[in-house]
Amino acid sequence: MRVDALTLLPEFFEVARLGVTGRAFRELGHELHTHSYRPFAGNAFGHVDAPPFGGGPGMVLRPEVLRDALAAVPKVEDARVIHFSPAARPLDHAKVRELAGLPQLILVCTRFEGLDQRAVDLYVDEELRVGEAVLSGGELPALCLIDAVARWLPGVLGNEGSAEADSFATGLLDHPHFTRPAEFEGFEVPPVLTSGNHEAVRLWRLREAMVRTRRSRPDLWAAFLRDRLPGLDRDAQWCAFQVEHPERWDERRPKGWKGQA
Repeated sequence: MRVDALTLLPEFFEVARLGVTGRAFRELGHELHTHSYRPFAGNAFGHVDAPPFGGGPGMVLRPEVLRDALAAVPKVEDARVIHFSPAARPLDHAKVRELAGLPQLILVCTRFEGLDQRAVDLYVDEELRVGEAVLSGGELPALCLIDAVARWLPGVLGNEGSAEADSFATGLLDHPHFTRPAEFEGFEVPPVLTSGNHEAVRLWRLREAMVRTRRSRPDLWAAFLRDRLPGLDRDAQWCAFQVEHPERWDERRPKGWKGQA
């Protein structure tokens, strides 16, 4: 994959060359390029924005600046041009998986009042946002996208199963995690995790993920029950039944149980 970031602050993207994400660009042949808008300002001062028509606060990136900056970026077939805006749809797991399959992402980062709408309509393929907060610019959302997408590129994670088990990948939020020491400040690790019973551990983690999802994201829980649960084994379905019926939390799955809504 090739990632091109258009920005007023190219130094922001040095962070993407660190850690797990950095492995994609340091060792695995993926490319990260940054491009400043300043050379395309068309004036001696490097000013790339202007006040909005109609008045009001803030400055807007001029449309010809983006046009000329994009024209200077080498492109491959099926490249996707993405602009970050708090008015856009949110970045989610499905979108991350989709973007991870593309050969090139061109990330348009603007600041203050954003980008002239004509440039959005002419040159941008889609707009995305991260969260429901207004940030000073698109650089931090772009870094979030790079990090999320890079995790799905082959070889980036030391354990290929890590991404598959993350929150959202299974339709559920992730289960709680514990490590050494076994006892900390009077609190012990759940005994099942040290039992050596792999099936019991699997079901404990699944049920805890279900509880967390039902409590924190009822929308995800409803979608999981509808779309994912019917394809799981009977023990997993019993876990979901227990989460929905906590009065039966300590019961074993009845023999011959066929699943219930």
